[in-house]
Amino acid sequence: MSTSNTTLYLKAEQNVELQSDDVYVKDIGKMTCQDAHVLAKAKAVKLHHFKKGETKRQVISILKVIEEIEKAVPGVTVENLGEIDVLVERINVDKHKGPVQACKIVFVSAVSFFGTAFTIMAFHNDIGINKVFARVFEMVTGQASDGYGILELSYSVGLAIGIILFFNHIGGRRITKDPTPIEVEMRVYESDVNKALIETADREGKMIDVN
Repeated sequence: MSTSNTTLYLKAEQNVELQSDDVYVKDIGKMTCQDAHVLAKAKAVKLHHFKKGETKRQVISILKVIEEIEKAVPGVTVENLGEIDVLVERINVDKHKGPVQACKIVFVSAVSFFGTAFTIMAFHNDIGINKVFARVFEMVTGQASDGYGILELSYSVGLAIGIILFFNHIGGRRITKDPTPIEVEMRVYESDVNKALIETADREGKMIDVN
């Protein structure tokens, strides 16, 4: 069957995580084609094999992907609608299971909780929040504050509500469908890291590319 007039559309991802040592075209993104036979052959094209002792991170140029597809399916036209370079990572899911992972979660949670609490207390101590509340109480009521009152209680409740609204979570439930500020920053950070790794691989000549 002739494939001279067949167009294969590929939407490559920027970062791909795999649990197998073999990397195929179908693993790096989404594909579509009117010819099901061409689509199946293109998806089955092998791009890389992670050898024992080799780094578990590899950058593959989309030009290399197109070259391999055209070798396997002569005459096909490949249109890439996604990234021009793909970062492929070989991960071991079983490595992160068990009590060690649980200890890591507890440790990170404890550091986040007590670290945040210490930061808030240090900030309040620097600005003298107790003196501010005492002064405001005296200005409003004309009497000296005898300790913690309605101002301190309202501020504490308001601070807790503000943190909940800012992080957009109550326990494990999301308040709104919008991503949280941390999720947004993590996506930006992840994208920047991927770009840096891709550029480093390109400069060091470690990218799988056409000759």
